[in-house]
Amino acid sequence: MYGVVEIGGHQYKVQAGDLIDVEKLNKDAGSMIELDQVLFIGGDKPLVGSPVIGGAKITAKVIMHDRSRKVIVFKRKPGAYKRKNGHRQHFTALLITEINDGNGNVAKIDKASKNATKFLK
Repeated sequence: MYGVVEIGGHQYKVQAGDLIDVEKLNKDAGSMIELDQVLFIGGDKPLVGSPVIGGAKITAKVIMHDRSRKVIVFKRKPGAYKRKNGHRQHFTALLITEINDGNGNVAKIDKASKNATKFLK
């Protein structure tokens, strides 16, 4: 089972056990969060929300906060104007632990998976 969830204005396709990077969230590292803006649940019986699915939620663990790779912005105009800037976007890493469709179907992370053994203790 997989789901499409909206986090911070962006949509992500997630499965239990996925590690995703989203825009920075104001949550402590190591805490569990519930995402209730579930737009779609796919699998044997797909569910489509209008705009969200009532009762569906995705549970995730906040792994860490960090900054992404540096993006170099170089501006140049004819003549003597040159400007070089860099930008590093803040992000939060989330580990998807459980997908609940609101009808009793739940997909949980496999405890033997690589991400579960590394981040869930």
